[in-house]
Formats: sequence, C-alpha cells, structure tokens
Amino acid sequence: MTAARTGTVTTRSAWHDVPRFQVRRFAAIAMAEAPALAEEILGEIQREYPHLPVVLDDSGEPLALVGIRRAIEVFVQHLEHSEGRPTVPPGVFQDFGRGEGLNGRSLDSLQAIYRMGVRLAWRRFADIGQRVEIPPPAMYELVDAGYEYLDGLVDQSVRGYAEAAARQAGERLRLQRRLMELLLAEHHRGDPTEAFTERAARIGWPLPAKVAVGVLLRPAREAMAPAVGQGVLLDMEYEQPRMVVPEPDAAGRPELLHRALAGWSGAIGPPVPLTDAAKSLRWAEAAVRLMERDLLPSGEVLYCTEHTEALVLLQPEELIDDLALRCLAPLTHCGPTHGRRLAETLLAWLETRGGAPEVATRLGVHPQTVRYRLRQIRELWGDEIDNPDRRFELELVLRAQRLRGELGAVRPRR
Repeated sequence: MTAARTGTVTTRSAWHDVPRFQVRRFAAIAMAEAPALAEEILGEIQREYPHLPVVLDDSGEPLALVGIRRAIEVFVQHLEHSEGRPTVPPGVFQDFGRGEGLNGRSLDSLQAIYRMGVRLAWRRFADIGQRVEIPPPAMYELVDAGYEYLDGLVDQSVRGYAEAAARQAGERLRLQRRLMELLLAEHHRGDPTEAFTERAARIGWPLPAKVAVGVLLRPAREAMAPAVGQGVLLDMEYEQPRMVVPEPDAAGRPELLHRALAGWSGAIGPPVPLTDAAKSLRWAEAAVRLMERDLLPSGEVLYCTEHTEALVLLQPEELIDDLALRCLAPLTHCGPTHGRRLAETLLAWLETRGGAPEVATRLGVHPQTVRYRLRQIRELWGDEIDNPDRRFELELVLRAQRLRGELGAVRPRR
C-alpha cells in the first residue's frame, strides 16, 4: 500500500509505517495459512450456496479453491512488498463470471460470495495481526485494501459474465436468423413442420398457429433495434429489417407492437398459417414499395389488411395500365381536364349506381352538371356502358387511378 495524495497534501500509509520484520512475519503466517483459509472459505460458500456447481481442474482440484487460494496469495504478496495496488489474478475470476452467465444466473449471488470470502479472510488476517502485534490503524487500512481488491475481483468476473452474455446473445441471433430463413423460404421440400419445431426449440420459441411478417424502414442508418419483445423474431441484418410476429391477433399484441415501433415505418403482412409465412412477407414487401412511392401513408407501421384495396389494385401496375388504355380509350380526345372530370363522374356513378343528385352530392357539383357529363359518357361508350363486365373493368381502373392520385377524392356517402 502506498501513500495517498489529495491535492498537494500527502497522507502517509499506516501500513507503510509498520516495521518490516512485522510485515514479513505477518505475510509468512498468512501465506502458510492460505490453503486452510481457502478451504474454510470454500466450505462456508458451499454451505451457504449448496446448489453451486463444483468444477474441477485437470488435477481434480476444485477450480474455485484454486482461485480463492491464488487470490489470497497475491494479496498477501502485495502486503509484504507494499508496491502499488494488488494485481488481480487473471483467468480464474473471469471464468467464474463466465460460468454465471452461461448458466443463466445473475452476478448478484457471485458478488455476495465474494463479500463473504472477504469477511472470512479479514477475520483470519485480524487474528494474525493480533499475533504479530500489527497496530490497529494499519489493520483498518488492511480492510480498505481488501475491499479495493474485492472490486478488482468483481471487475474480472463482470468481464467474463459480459463475454458469456455476448456470446450467448450472438448464438441466439444466429439460430434465430436460421429459423427465420426457414420460415420465410418460398418453397419447402415436403412438410417443414419438423424442421420448424427443431430450430424453434433451440431458441425456446413456441411454434404459433399463425404469424404475420413485417418489413421495416429504418428511421436512421444507425437506429437501435425496436424493443418488440422476446416472442417476436427480429432480424436487423437486412437493409429493411424483417420480423415474424406470432399470433398477431392475440390480446395486447397490436398495442405492444404499436408502442415498440414508435418512430419506425413499414408494413405488417396479413396473418397466415405458419407454413405460409412467405406469403405474408410478400404482401409486406409490396406495401413497403408502395410507401416508398408515396402511394401508401409513410411514417408509421401499416397493417396490410387495412389497405387491401391499394395492394390489390396498385400491385399489378402493368396489367392495370394496359387495361386502362383499353377501357378509357373513349376519353383520349376529350382533353386532360375535361377527360379527368368525366372519369371522376363515371367512377362516382359506378360506385353509387344512383341518379344525378346522388352523384352530384358525391362530387360536390350541381346535378345539372352531372346530367350533362353522364350524357357525354353514354355517347362516348355507347351500349358498352350497360355491360356488367365493362362496368366492372372501368371501376377497377378508375379506383386504381384515384389511389394513385390521378383522380380527385370524393365526398364520402352518408
């Protein structure tokens, strides 16, 4: 132990003032009694914590006993030489912390064990101090040094614990990613249930009857993973992270996801049987593509089931565009503005199947204007306008155009 400094004032160590022959005598006795003290400490620990596993080294000696004895010896050597702070023995105490992490225990019990060891060691050192007549101030200083040494032991164990926790987390993520890859595969050879069960069991994931698959858009490049809960499988390795939500309609699940995904945007596909997870993923990806084109609301996580019309009508773009060219050919020579007004009137009429007053209310124009436009529509399409198949195609095409923003919005019917 060395002198302590506060600003420019130096306080001399009480232990440093103990005559060297007394220090050497104290250290010799403590070193001789270290094996017995280590046995005593380990025995007390095993009585207090009977369920702690006993791990043996290559010679058959308990590793814990080796670590305790080595820790005592290093501390005593430090007392004898009084040079700087005692250096904590590497390896053994990291292994203790690593073992706690791998066995799923917290560090609290390990720290309690260390404190018990320091108390028992202090009793033995106090007895030796009386025998060799070490002054009380020096022994008090010895207590402080012991607890400072304890902090070093705890630091070593925390390092080992964190290393084990990180390794376990990495292994779980790897296994979880393998499970998600299998779940989201487009095609499976035979019945994949057995493979699902085996991979899910490795991470303790109960197989659900139904899942919904989400695709997320990062709010920022380095955004932290959302806290979606252990039951939800999340893979952040993708440019657009993916998640598999078990039993998406279960009580409380939507609320939990809403809170966890605040600040994120993306889409969650429809609920499907577990073996059809790839289908839910396809719809979620389609919704995200529409969001990126501003054809679906952005800035939040959408549910595909709430945007079915847009997903059905805006997905097969080339087919809808080709159908529009054929169905709306009569409007080609009407001019852009007048053609759009006729299209909006035609869509309102197809949706309401009503007369001029109802269509006029829906469009917010005068009924006489609607009658004029409807006469033009009949002139342009002729008898085709009475064909149910043609009317269906026209409504399909015009609804798609409205979703794209090419036609104006309408007033909702009351």
